[in-house]
This record gives sequence, C-alpha cells and structure tokens, in this order.
Amino acid sequence: MTPKDTDATQVANKHTSTTVDVPFIEVYGAREHNLKNISLKIPRNELVVFTGISGSGKSSLAFDTIYAEGQRRYMETFSAYARSFLGGMERPNVDKIEGLSPVISIEQKTTSRNPRSTVGTITEIYDFLRLLYARTAEAFSYETGEKMVKQSDDQIVNHIMEYFNGKRTIILAPVVKGRKGHYRELFEQIRKMGFLRARIDGELVELTPKMQVDRYKIHDIEIVIDKLVPSAEDRYRLSTSIQNALQHGKGTALAMDADTNETQFYSRHLMDPATGIAYDDPAPNTFSFNSPYGACPVCNGLGEIQELTEESIVPSKSVSISRGGIAPLGEYRDIWIFSQIQALLKRHKLSLMAPIEDIPEEAWHQLMYGFEEEDPKGKKEPFVFEGVINFLKKQLESDSDNVRAWIQEYTQQSTCPECNGYRLKKESLHFKLDNTHIGQLSEMDIQQLADWIANLEDRLNDRQNLIARELLKEIRKRIGFLVDVGLEYLHLHRSVRTLSGGESQRIRLATQIGTQLVGVLYIMDEPSIGLHQRDNEKLIKALQDLRDLGNSVVVVEHDKDMILAADYVVDIGPGAGIHGGQIVTAGTPQEMMESGTTTADYLSYRRGIPVRRQKREGNGKSVILRGATGHNLKDVTLELPLGKLICVTGVSGSGKSSLIHDTLYPILNKHFFHAKREPLPFKGIEGLNHIDKVIEVDQSPIGRTPRSNPATYTGVFTEIRSLFASMPEAKIRGYAAGRFSFNVKGGRCETCEGAGMRTIEMNFMPDVYVPCETCKGKRYNRETLEVRFKGKSVTDILDMTVEQAVEFFEHQPRILRKIKTLNDVGLGYITLGQQATTLSGGEAQRVKLATELSKKDTGRTLYILDEPTTGLHFQDIEHLSDVLNRLVDKGNSVLIIEHNMDLIKVADHVIDIGPEGGAKGGSIVAQGTPEEVAATGLGHTSRFLKDELSTSLYVDAPKFVADEPEDTFDDAPVEEVKEKKPRGRKKKEENVDGSTSSEVKEKKKPGPKKKKTE
Repeated sequence: MTPKDTDATQVANKHTSTTVDVPFIEVYGAREHNLKNISLKIPRNELVVFTGISGSGKSSLAFDTIYAEGQRRYMETFSAYARSFLGGMERPNVDKIEGLSPVISIEQKTTSRNPRSTVGTITEIYDFLRLLYARTAEAFSYETGEKMVKQSDDQIVNHIMEYFNGKRTIILAPVVKGRKGHYRELFEQIRKMGFLRARIDGELVELTPKMQVDRYKIHDIEIVIDKLVPSAEDRYRLSTSIQNALQHGKGTALAMDADTNETQFYSRHLMDPATGIAYDDPAPNTFSFNSPYGACPVCNGLGEIQELTEESIVPSKSVSISRGGIAPLGEYRDIWIFSQIQALLKRHKLSLMAPIEDIPEEAWHQLMYGFEEEDPKGKKEPFVFEGVINFLKKQLESDSDNVRAWIQEYTQQSTCPECNGYRLKKESLHFKLDNTHIGQLSEMDIQQLADWIANLEDRLNDRQNLIARELLKEIRKRIGFLVDVGLEYLHLHRSVRTLSGGESQRIRLATQIGTQLVGVLYIMDEPSIGLHQRDNEKLIKALQDLRDLGNSVVVVEHDKDMILAADYVVDIGPGAGIHGGQIVTAGTPQEMMESGTTTADYLSYRRGIPVRRQKREGNGKSVILRGATGHNLKDVTLELPLGKLICVTGVSGSGKSSLIHDTLYPILNKHFFHAKREPLPFKGIEGLNHIDKVIEVDQSPIGRTPRSNPATYTGVFTEIRSLFASMPEAKIRGYAAGRFSFNVKGGRCETCEGAGMRTIEMNFMPDVYVPCETCKGKRYNRETLEVRFKGKSVTDILDMTVEQAVEFFEHQPRILRKIKTLNDVGLGYITLGQQATTLSGGEAQRVKLATELSKKDTGRTLYILDEPTTGLHFQDIEHLSDVLNRLVDKGNSVLIIEHNMDLIKVADHVIDIGPEGGAKGGSIVAQGTPEEVAATGLGHTSRFLKDELSTSLYVDAPKFVADEPEDTFDDAPVEEVKEKKPRGRKKKEENVDGSTSSEVKEKKKPGPKKKKTE
C-alpha cells in the first residue's frame, strides 16, 4: 500500500501508510560501546526521538547499531566479487534486529572540505540553472554590451578578409570540443574525406593511419580545411573553405594566423557585428566554474586569488632584513637571494643590518618588485634583480608541495579582479535572463532567488517559456524544500565547508524530502544544531512530512520542542559512559514526562537551570567594534562590556558568524598573535588594551587520527609520562619520558606501532580488527609496562575514565588540574585514551574548553565559543554554565554565539542580531540583560526568551512557582552556593596552584570534596 492509496486523515493521524506491514523495529541484545545488552521495540512510520545525557549511548544505539546493521545488510545484497571492491562492513555487537527497512543516515559531519563544493552544487539547484541558461539565455557582447546576432556566411568571409588581410591564414573546422576519447575512427574518417592535417589540442599534426590520442584526457580537435592568404581575388576560394568548415564544424569555424597562432572564432549562431567577437554555442559546462570551459582563467573558478603583498611578507618594519624582517626568507643565511638583496642595497649604500623603515622608498620598491640596470657603464652584463615578491611568486608554482605550503603561509586571499568573485569567465557572465546573469543569481540568498524565479514566465518570450517550463518546476521544488527547513538565508555560492554541521545536515534533509521515498528508515543526528527557536517549527514540520510519506524517522536530539513533538521518545541513561547504556523510559512524550527521569524533570520544569537575578557589573571597560559591513552586516557597531558573560543571539543567517567569527575574531587574532587571516570590512576598533589575549573554542575535531586523544590534546599525557619517568624503576632502567609514548619508537609495541590493534584484510569481507598478538592491545612492550605508579601501568591510565583518573591522581596537582577540568565540563565518562575520531563536535569543543580552563589565566582573557551546548543534555548545560560562570568570576570575558535559551537566560548581557536572516538581517535589534531583551518585544529572540524566563528559577527569588512545587529546586542551598561562590573561589586560587575546578562538585558533596582538596 502506498500513501496515494490511503485517506489523507489516516496519514495525518496514525501514519498507517507503509510499504511494510511489520509494526515495530525490534532490537535484541545491543552491546555496542557502552550499551548494556538492551532490547527495544521502536514503532515504525513514526517520529521517534532518542534522548538522554551526553555520552549515555544514544548514538551507539541509533548509528553504531541500527544504521550499521542496515548498511551491512544492504552491502550483503551485492555479490562477493562486488564486495571485494567496495570493502565490507563490520557486524555490530547485537543479537538480532527485526523489521529493519532500508536505512539512510543524515549526520552532522560537514558534507565536503572541497572549496569547489557549494550550496548550489550539492542541492543541484545550480545544475538546473546552468541548463536553463544554456538553453534559454540571450548573449550580449562583453565589449559593447549589445545583443549578439547570428552571423551569415558572407559576414564571416568579410570579417576574415578584413581581419586577416595579407596574413598567412589557416581555416579550421572544430569537430571535438572538450571531450575524452581516443578518436581513432574519427581520424580515419577525416583521412577518407581527403584531409591531410588536423589541429589537436593546439598542435598542427599530419594525419597518419591508425592514429589516436590519449583516451583519458580532454581533447580539442579541429580539421585543417585550407591554408591561404586572404585577398580579393581569392574570395571565392575563401568562401568555399568557410562553407566547408561550417559544414564539418556544425555551424562553427576557426581562422588562425599561422605566424602568431592567434585564433578567431566564427559561428552561424552568435556574434557581435561591431567588434567581431563570437561566442561558442552555450552548453551547461559554459556556466560551470568546475569546468575549464566555464571557469575564470585567473582564479580557476575559485572566485579568490592568493596574493603576496608587502604587508603579508613584512610583519614589522622596525626589524632589519638580516634579523628576519622579510618573514618568508627568515634570518640571514649564505644563500643566493640574500646575496642579491645585499648587492642591491650596496648600490644604495645601505646594509642588511639597517631597520626596514630606514630604507628609502626607491630602494625598497626596487627590492620588492625588481630592478634592471639601464646603463651597464662598460660592464659585461647589467645588474638584474627580479625582486623579492616576484621571486616568492615563482615559488608558488613550484613542483614541491612543501615549498608551495611554505609560501602560502604568507599570502593573502582577495576577490579575483577578473571575475569579481563570480568564478566564471567573462563570456559566461554575458548570457542573461531577465537582464540577470547566472553569477548574480548565485549571490542572491534562497529567498531572493525564490522571489526572482516566482513569476519569471511573465518576463520570458514564448520560445523560452516552452523550453524552461520543466526546468523551472524542478528549481522551484528544490528551493521550496530549502525554505521549508529554514535555510532561506543561504546563497548558492556559499562554500559547503563554511556551513555548520546542522546546516549541512538540513540541506541533506531537504534533498531527502525531495526524493519522495517511501518505507525508508531515516536516522538523524541533532538536526536542530545552529537553528533558532523560530526556525525549529519549520524543521519539525519537515520531519513530520517525511514521516507522513510513509517513512520511519529516528532523531537523536536534546531539543525540548523536538522531544515534545515526537510520537515516541526513548530516554537512554541514567548516566554517561559506563553509567549509561540502559533504556530509562520509552513511550509517548506524555508518558515520558510522568516517568520522573532526569530528562522528564527538566521538560516538566520540576528542575531547571537557576538564573542570577543580580547580574555582574563587569569591570566598566569595553571593546567597541565600529562600522562592520561584511556580508549582510549593515554598518554594525558592537560594544562588548568586559568582565561579563555575553551571548550573541539571532535567527539563523542574521549575521552572528559574520560579525564575531569573520570580523571580530580575525581582528583580535591579528592584533595579539599576528595571524594572517584578514577580517571582513570594518571602520575601527577600540579597547584592545583592556584584554591581553583572545581564545576561540570551536567544534573542529581535536585530531583527525585515532592516535590523538583527550590525554594528548590537553597535555596531561606529557605530565603522566614525566611522572612515570620519575618512578624509581624507570630511573634504574634509564627510561626517559619518551619511553612512555606510543607514537615514537622505544617503549611502544613495534608489532602494532603503538596502535594496540592489528588490521586483518579479509578480501571481499569486512576488515577485521584484532588486538595485537604481541602486546594484547596494551600498545607498549613488556619492559615499559613493568614500570608502575600506584600499581597501574601507563596502559591502565589510558583506559581510565576521566572520573576514575580524578580520584587516582588526587595528590598530583599538575595532573589533577587538567583532568579535573575535563570532569567539570561534563566529560567524566570518556577515557583518557579515547580516539579523537570517536568524539562528537560538542565533546571536542568541551575538551578544548577544559584545556583552556586548566591553564593559569590572567583574568583579562576574552573567550569566544560557538554554540557550546551542541550535543548537550539539560543537565550538562547546567554544568557548562557553572564552568563559564567560574571563568567570568575570575575577571575574564566570555562571548558565546548561542541559540539555546537555557544558556542565553543565564548571561549577563545579550546582543540580538536580526531581525531576519540574509539580506533582512545584519542589524543589532536589542541588547541588555536577558530580562531587558525579553521586555523589548523586538526581534524573534525576545519572544522565546520571555517564555523561558517566565518558567525559570531565580536563585534569590522567594519561591519558584511550577506545576509541582514540591519537586522544585531547594531555594536556600542554591542561593547560599551562589552567594558563597566568589569568596570560596578566591581562597581556592590562593591555596591550590590556581586550580578552581572543584566548585561544581563541592555544591553536590561539600564535605568530602573540601576534605580532599585540603
């Protein structure tokens, strides 16, 4: 039965439309990662949410068990021969799964890191636009702007007589343009027609029997029709040759100057009669920036070029050249380039030791851009120096990857001057529909594009409408799906690598809705990431549409609205890591709310994150950014009051990232650390002297190899190795700290090179990973493992959870400080040696945050965080807010880009950007305390913030009113903790080596923690 066969009411109410009659997906005995042999029935054709504390096992069940088994079964439908090429998949650790449909996973991972991949290409909207322009656009001359006209044979002959008069000219007929193949048969056919020569990829060659070209390369092939010198008496011959060329070239011909190889294109189709400029007939690849036939020749279709400028290679003019004033060259060495510079300076009676600022302008220009001696004065050879910038530019074209990478460190990216960032060659940008070229469409946001294309038929002629009807239908459909999932602020030229995980996930979601599949199981990983509450309704509606088609939708999610909108909720827990992996409750949202679990308590307001009624005063100083105009920002002046917890909010695409990540952070990074990245345009910045450094904590991985782990990233493993090296046994044996590293030879097991696992290749079956037979998975050799600290070897330490390590290293303050901060940000469940590749974006961000927290700070640091609540349960957000408050209480300033109301409401200062996304955004709508922003009623954030604050607990309020007062927070202890916190922290800074990370635990267990710290 299909959705079409069912009544609309049935679809809306019970989603009975399905291609499979099995009512449940049944999982038996799932033990993947931390799952504790769980069994579960998941209703089919419903929207099911998996929720629970971070690290409880949600992804292990959804992705590593259900999705992995679905993929494995799909792979097994192929033959053994096909599987040998594809590689196999490991069977997940589960007894059995019944009722499983074909599975599609939509994860957070960014779609592509390729700079050529854009929103337009991955949604296929740009591909349809290319086809639309190739078939219906009108051509205009790039010289005169006049509309191109078709050329007659006489006009072509007249132009050649005029342009090539008296020159040796070759008439060519193009037969292959930009295609692969060996063309043996074509060459044979040309020979049989009586032609002796052809021009292949720009080279004139004689045609020989059995001739062919490289079949895997792209070729241009033209037949040599005639060679002549155009004159009045040879007009008949020229006319015959042109007709012959146009016949073989299917309406196109080329005339080439035999001496200069200059070619002129002629066509029966498009030409500018005033200048003689002719265009190729447009094809879809004419409008592709990933094809040599459409890409701008200067930037190769990237829209940006890398430039070497004086500013990028000379960071400070107060330094001399010999001391490294020209950064790429470094300090003086006895090499050719320095001898040339020295010779040039000697001509101006200058020294390499002189500061660069003392070098006269004329000499400096010669040094940078080159100098050639005009009058050698009797010398055999004149003095010639190409210039430092020209020398470095040559290195950019080097065959060595290392040399190119070295020079690229000193380049600046700027918009390509040839194509103005449109990525296409000038001919492609002069094909227009409704006076708009395809590059201009790419720079519109999706909503503007939807408006432009809405009534396009009214602005096209009958012929264009006949061709474009089906194309416009497809384009509108795809644009509609993007609008439905709240992405109307993106533009087609936006590079995919600049998208957040949530944005790329929602693009794939829009694509899946467009496929109209039925009977599929979709598994999604937090699609609400990066989405404002206003847009959440659109996302939930899109998921419900996917369900109503007759699909099962499983979403791993922490968002309150998503959980309440689900048909069925599975809460996994009760704790994280080894404390989780069990089904706490499963049922409808209403049944789950009544269950009394941690998640249910937060959803029903029996628990909540407390809000300080008295906000911080700050230190009275500010950083002020004036006149930011990058992307969609409208001359924004941003004032950040220091010494406060600041939240920047706004709907998706309103300009938050443009303002903070692309303008403010690059300015600060350049000021404090001399970074190369250029900020977006701004007028000025004030107050940089009030902070001493900036630290950005984003969600990029902490490492891209399994050898990277939290212990190595935070630096605590260095301390642990030093501790083991100081053991008496290690000293007797002469072991240094390097002996305890699994990444270098010496102490590691050489059979598995410190990996602990061996890969057994199984040909057409999945590769099997087995513990190393030599070290049994311990990574180190026997001698290294004989050195122990408190009875534990270095392998035992790596296998400890952070929680266990806090107790184990309680008397090692240098190690404890770093491990304790990992515990405080809610990562007590991960092991110290857990592979970095298995950490989620939110976990990686918290590892980075813990690393920064464990450092001794000056109290004048500005921290910038990008959605730190990603992947966090309500309880973890509470831990995170405590950690961030501690940072601010020490005098630092914390700036957060955030959509989560639980974190926004505890901020001291909120800056709301909007009011809408894209072109309708880019202004500061409201700013002040959360209560002040909520009271303004301006923008979308205020409405949701007002609702959130009305149900929040204020720590110094007399009573917290909720549905069930008896289950609310105990007001007095919370108030007491909040009041005593700053005093206790100050004391702790004086006594325990700057470590303050025990406060969160003290709140729960004051007695034992105090005792431990003492």
